[in-house]
Amino acid sequence: MVHVYSTPLTTRFRGLDARDGVLLEGEAGWGEFSPFWDYDDAEALAWWRAAREAADEGWPAAVRTRVPVNVTVPATDPERARSIVLASGGCRTAKVKVAERGQTLSDEIARLEAVRDALGPGGSIRVDANGAWGVDEAVERLVHLDRAAGGLEYVEQPCADVAGLAAVRRRTHVPVAADESVRRAEDPFEVVRQDAADIIVLKVQPLGGVRACLELAEQVGLPVVVSSALESSVGLAAGVALAAALPRLDHACGLATSQLLAHDVVPEPLLPVDGDILVGRPVPTAATLAATDARRLSPDVAARWLERVSRVEALAAGIRSSRGTSTTRRDGAGA
Repeated sequence: MVHVYSTPLTTRFRGLDARDGVLLEGEAGWGEFSPFWDYDDAEALAWWRAAREAADEGWPAAVRTRVPVNVTVPATDPERARSIVLASGGCRTAKVKVAERGQTLSDEIARLEAVRDALGPGGSIRVDANGAWGVDEAVERLVHLDRAAGGLEYVEQPCADVAGLAAVRRRTHVPVAADESVRRAEDPFEVVRQDAADIIVLKVQPLGGVRACLELAEQVGLPVVVSSALESSVGLAAGVALAAALPRLDHACGLATSQLLAHDVVPEPLLPVDGDILVGRPVPTAATLAATDARRLSPDVAARWLERVSRVEALAAGIRSSRGTSTTRRDGAGA
């Protein structure tokens, strides 16, 4: 079964007012395919593999029953930021978006001060710049943001390139986490070679599935934060499965983003309680699928997704066929 969902967001997030994607039902359960539209079909293949893994294979066994999570605070005004934290389900860590186009350093300082006020002195605050700063700007801004936050846990992707991350890491005491430099890189190990990060952020869909992420985490050898790609709870369940299977989990994970969806595709979304999400796999119902059915809510969006699925599925099949042909030729040559 293929279902295209669409839901408004409760708060505008990185230029988006709505989230949509595709749910796949298979023998192992439901998977989600929801690459953002700036991913071309070749990049979307990893997202497709993650969805098929979830639907057809399932995930490795968990080593914990709950996962600590952070609340995500968009680039919003201080009052809204404060209310998001207070309504977060007991999260003791907040990830605050910064470097939003059209906003000033003063806007960011006010947002961080509001988040600190809501969290209290014992909570942790991290910021995410999504690669928007240059090195000098990052170093300068982090002085002010660190002060406003009462200390930052880390800064996520301050610069777009690995060399920039390494330079920022050398010039500031704030730990650096690599996100885009891992999930969109041709070589994710460049972060390690350049000593450019203290932490890596892993997102299941862009990296090709839970097993692929576990293998990458083992090879990289840095502390891991598992984060979402703003999925529904079907997609979030894969992130929770990854976080639950990691041998070590030193930081709260960015998996509480169903709070940003006006409607979820399951009756019991993956939401934090006392700052944790229980490990589990929520299942859509006929009612929740109908309520989020993009074919009814936004037919053009649904058609665009179905066309994308057809293209990416064909691309994946072509790659499998090519590999099968290559294997047959090698086996024949060695016979």
